[in-house]
Amino acid sequence: MSGEMLILVLLIITALGFDFTNGFHDTGNAMATSIATGALKPKVAVGLSAILNLVGAFLSVEVAATITKNVLHLQSKSGGLVGGISANEALLIIFAGLIGGILWNLFTWLFGLPSSSSHALFGGLIGSGIAAMGTSGIDWHGVLSKIIIPALASPFIACAVAAVGTWLVFKITAKVLVSRQESGFRSGQIVTASLVSLAHGTGDAQKTMGVIALALISTNHLDASSVKHGLPIWVVFSCAAAIALGTYLGGWRIIRTLGKGLVEITSPQGMAAEASSAAIILTSSAAGMALSTTQVATGSILGSGVGKKGAQVRWSVAARMVVAWVTTLPAAGIVGAVCYGLGHLLGDVTGAIVIFILLVAASSYMYWRAQQNKVDSNNVNAEWDESTNSIIPADDASADKPATLA
Repeated sequence: MSGEMLILVLLIITALGFDFTNGFHDTGNAMATSIATGALKPKVAVGLSAILNLVGAFLSVEVAATITKNVLHLQSKSGGLVGGISANEALLIIFAGLIGGILWNLFTWLFGLPSSSSHALFGGLIGSGIAAMGTSGIDWHGVLSKIIIPALASPFIACAVAAVGTWLVFKITAKVLVSRQESGFRSGQIVTASLVSLAHGTGDAQKTMGVIALALISTNHLDASSVKHGLPIWVVFSCAAAIALGTYLGGWRIIRTLGKGLVEITSPQGMAAEASSAAIILTSSAAGMALSTTQVATGSILGSGVGKKGAQVRWSVAARMVVAWVTTLPAAGIVGAVCYGLGHLLGDVTGAIVIFILLVAASSYMYWRAQQNKVDSNNVNAEWDESTNSIIPADDASADKPATLA
């Protein structure tokens, strides 16, 4: 196997690994409120979400096309690689960016923080791109219009839409018994949560498809002009399967934070939040905007608390999420830049092998730490620990366990 093919294979494996982490990291975006209100049993919820993520991944390629042309300047107008960059170097840039995204996903998952998998990926790619090519290697117009502006606007839009929706729901059903409200809206939540899962598949699975397509374009295995008209079926299917598998395993730590940590949510609020999220995500996917489903879902959940009179919103938990959002791009970018620098220093092929081994080691360590204070389907709905703002249920938390929001 040639050096170029070896790096490409490692990159594709890593890309599918990112897609897998994207799946379990973002399950809570669709299903946290339905699980918290009892509309769906935890394992049923993640199973349904996995199926709909799989289906959604086949519905569009707009976001994938955005990834191939609106983040990195790897392709020249004539069709070759820019600035004399070799195919191996281009692959190493993409590879290092993926590692930055994966490690930030796992780090925030360990602490139960619903950060953006999309921005982790973009941050990693931007960091490795700058390390390799300088600032000219980044399509700043595309990053600003397709990533930064939507990232700043989407949580506020989602919060406002969900707040109005929640207020209307309670206004319209004011004379309906609470028990009947809960029963009726739980059924509605199944529909709206399913829409969010479908929307998530149309957006997030495509981001990994776009990364793999960019790698294939860089090695002349794919024509850049063909992306708009569809991707090879093996790319679509493998990415769809990876995100669906990750979703099925359930990111219970983040589901707990979104479902129990932000707002003590009721079924009417849950339905309003999910409907708002689905509408915004589907609209952005159709426009090719690589929106963060995490930020949309979090904004919608906060809006559902704002829109219900007397609801308790834990703004301290929300503030920690905002800190994670703000640091995602630079933190993943630093990791991507360091990984590219190390890989380039050791030689493209040897460096790719070394940083892949480091990725596996770091990922294994964080998984091991998470198992020391496990959150799963059995305790995901336990009462929130107000004293520590912990993702770990009070009976399981202890001073020597690190994965808390305290």
